[in-house]
Amino acid sequence: MSRTYLELSQDGGGAHKFYEVTVEGQVVSVRYGRIGAAGQTQTSTFPTAEKAKAAAARKIGEKVRKGYAPAVQGQRAPRAVTRRQVTSAPSTARAVAPVLWRFRTGSSAFGIHVDDERCWVGNQAGDVYTVAHGGEVLAHYRLPDGVKCLVADDFWIYAGCDDGRVYDLSSKLPFAAYDIAADVDIFWLDIHEGVLNVADRAGRLTVIDHEDEHQWARGGRGEHAWMVRADDRAVYHGHTAGVTAHAPDGGKELWHTPTNGGVLFGWQEDDAVYAGTAHRVVQRLSKANGAVEATYGCDSAVYSCATSPGGRFVFAGDSSSSVYCFDRDGTRLWKLGTGGGSALSMQYRDERLYLVTTDGSLVCVDASEAAITAAQQGTVPVARDVKLAAALPTYAPATAVAAVTTVTAAPAGAVVVECVESGGRVRVHVVSEGYDPSWNVQFPRAIREPGARYVVDALHAASGGFYRVRGDIRRLR
Repeated sequence: MSRTYLELSQDGGGAHKFYEVTVEGQVVSVRYGRIGAAGQTQTSTFPTAEKAKAAAARKIGEKVRKGYAPAVQGQRAPRAVTRRQVTSAPSTARAVAPVLWRFRTGSSAFGIHVDDERCWVGNQAGDVYTVAHGGEVLAHYRLPDGVKCLVADDFWIYAGCDDGRVYDLSSKLPFAAYDIAADVDIFWLDIHEGVLNVADRAGRLTVIDHEDEHQWARGGRGEHAWMVRADDRAVYHGHTAGVTAHAPDGGKELWHTPTNGGVLFGWQEDDAVYAGTAHRVVQRLSKANGAVEATYGCDSAVYSCATSPGGRFVFAGDSSSSVYCFDRDGTRLWKLGTGGGSALSMQYRDERLYLVTTDGSLVCVDASEAAITAAQQGTVPVARDVKLAAALPTYAPATAVAAVTTVTAAPAGAVVVECVESGGRVRVHVVSEGYDPSWNVQFPRAIREPGARYVVDALHAASGGFYRVRGDIRRLR
């Protein structure tokens, strides 16, 4: 057996990653990732040992030409990951919001997504929970590192983590769908039709397609980019100097608008983006030209914001554990205490406002007019404290082919896909009848192996010429 270990580490926040090639007989294993992390592994089998050695030599040569050099594993320390430092003061509001239920995750939480079926919350310990709208905890996902944010694309749900990866949680088996470049320190994410948009600590915007391949990047006008939102027209990037709109293909900057304070959070509706800032305001900007259309004044730095459909009501959470509601024109309707920390993210749905807070809680607030009026008069429901079920199912990403269940035949109605080596990369194509075999499948990199076939419950075609997996992933023997 032979093993070659290479590293590429650049000063000034550049690349900081490793590449390891192991040859054992006819098998070549490649392990790669950020220095200090376990990384991902891909394994290929060749007809002869000589062909395996030749393939390994080509892979090593390609990396050396890109600047990688031999190194000793463990001598170079991993780079520190930036974690958002926030403070939370007690609310000055006289009344507390009408909280229906509260689920304490145990660690400060940034990630939230609410859909028709459930609420998702992700915390800094790497835990993601799904909770029914009524407050029952349904499932637990255990990810390798802290969750920066949760984003959805149709009915696919993704978690961006401090390990630099973005995990697809849509199937029973979570998997790393995107591996962000080693020099990108994720602050926030958005995903639109399979294209991932990443805002980072340096104020940059990086765009990656469904095959985890870099598309384009732009340096920001500011730093600490906590906002990125995307649609068919543009990518909206918020940072310390304001909000910048870029064309979806990265070809040009469409507009830039300075905001009243650095942007700490962003939201979007069809025709406007909303920027919550450190200078105690939320500003509504036109998507067409960046013009400031309305300003919503709070009493402390704004950590999060959201709207009801169409922007009829605008909500904000500040650093002093208060939550606000404004009319569309900027008139403040109410300010109430959260009853437990500052809201780091929020989402409105069906007259309920869902918050995730600095104390790690997922909070469901009754935002109906009747409930808010009663709360302002001092009448609030007794919040139900949601508990974890004793037998709660827990799901963790598979890190090797061996961790995947093996079946001897594809069940009726299932879809078979095959791993194919192409252009130095292992792609996944559909081999079941009725699908376009030229389209790729977004699939876990950690379990790709040339020639291997897998069974999935279903595939859904997405814009951009690729498929997404739904349901279980099993290896076909």
